[in-house]
Amino acid sequence: MRPAKPGDDDSWAFLVLPRSISDALPRRGRTSVQGAINGHPFQATLEPDGQLSHWLRVDMNLREAAGVQFGEMVTVQISPVSPEPEPTVPDDLQQALDACPEAKTVWEATTTIARVDWVHWVESAKQAKTRKSRVENACDMLAKGKKRVCCFDQSGYYSKSLNAPEAMR
Repeated sequence: MRPAKPGDDDSWAFLVLPRSISDALPRRGRTSVQGAINGHPFQATLEPDGQLSHWLRVDMNLREAAGVQFGEMVTVQISPVSPEPEPTVPDDLQQALDACPEAKTVWEATTTIARVDWVHWVESAKQAKTRKSRVENACDMLAKGKKRVCCFDQSGYYSKSLNAPEAMR
């Protein structure tokens, strides 16, 4: 599907996984998968859609390599990547961790999945002010020994804070 609001890049598409497929994945939050679209291999991170399923952003390179045009039906195969790869830590969070040795020590002692959730929590902020606050709170909680982010519904289902893009009509 083509997103109704693609931002500055209108070359990407997305697909929402059927819930039955998401049910077979290891988690409701961000999940790394490997698979193929129309036989073309890829590795990506699925995003939660807020409906207990996931969605996949298909960038122009993957779309073209798979020979897919907007709106076409595709064959998709996916399986979870094991072990889950380390998340890319955003610059603002990395700088805050570097500035707080206690937080960085706990960060490094957490699981990869916990780090994925911390990064997702920071990146899911919709406003710069909220994001800044989350970075500060993350370092504070980590410095106090908290290994998991609290009060964050990584699936978006209960808080309705996450969802798949709206499709262009």
